Amino acid sequence: MTARLLEGKFFAAKLREEAGQRAAKLKEKYGITPGLAVIIVGENPASQVYVRNKHKACTELGFYSEAVELPETTSRSELLAEIQRLNNDDKIHGILVQLPLPKALQPYESEVLEAIDPLKDVDGFHPVNVGRLVTGQNALIPCTPHGCIRMLELADIPMEGANAVVIGRSNIVGKPMLHLLLGKNATVTICHSRTRNLAEIVRQADIVVAAVGKPKFVTADMIKPGATVIDVGINRIAPKKLVGDVDFEAVKEIAGAITPVPGGVGLLTIAMLMQNTVAAAELQLKK
Repeated sequence: MTARLLEGKFFAAKLREEAGQRAAKLKEKYGITPGLAVIIVGENPASQVYVRNKHKACTELGFYSEAVELPETTSRSELLAEIQRLNNDDKIHGILVQLPLPKALQPYESEVLEAIDPLKDVDGFHPVNVGRLVTGQNALIPCTPHGCIRMLELADIPMEGANAVVIGRSNIVGKPMLHLLLGKNATVTICHSRTRNLAEIVRQADIVVAAVGKPKFVTADMIKPGATVIDVGINRIAPKKLVGDVDFEAVKEIAGAITPVPGGVGLLTIAMLMQNTVAAAELQLKK
């Protein structure tokens, strides 16, 4: 039996619709239009595509959108000053610094992300928001793992009491995914490159989240029949060929539900960024 396909476009449309409805209420009740500023330093082609897509999503939902394009030669102090300007701008409710930064600025990445006001940190990377997530408080949550959780909810896939295995321990996906699943009362194991008996552990899972960054790393013999498999990986194996961290063609014959790559989790990330921008505007209203 072939797995149910969890297509990102379906869930992303629902999440964008939710964001638009929440934004309309803010506009109607308080006269507030959610505003997102994206800072891009240098001319990384992939980053430029991401920034255009974020601007397009804002425009479609009627948000205020500002793209701050800075040259490759931008200094640490100039970048921090730009972030401070946006922290103080009432039109801007969310600030995102597009990564990766140019090589000269990469040593300051943590300082740059921590300079963003936690209430405007729509990436959810600030230590204050990480701490709030870990302790179960209201927080701005990283978009990709939050999108995965919302997709599971919308797909009516039960998390409470489920055995969940997260493969990968990054600050962007793996670690926040662990805490989000715990918050849904799943029993969670997090695996990584040093995990022993990885396949045996993954085979116990009702929900598998693959975020390891290795093409086709999760194979069919690692999956329990009927499990839900969420593939967060995006790996380019040829100029026009993208694959996930899961061997999709083989695993779909075993799993109960699976996300494709492309066309899966990636489409949820910008939808959740729109949700986070609205959430940030709501949090600042309460401040």
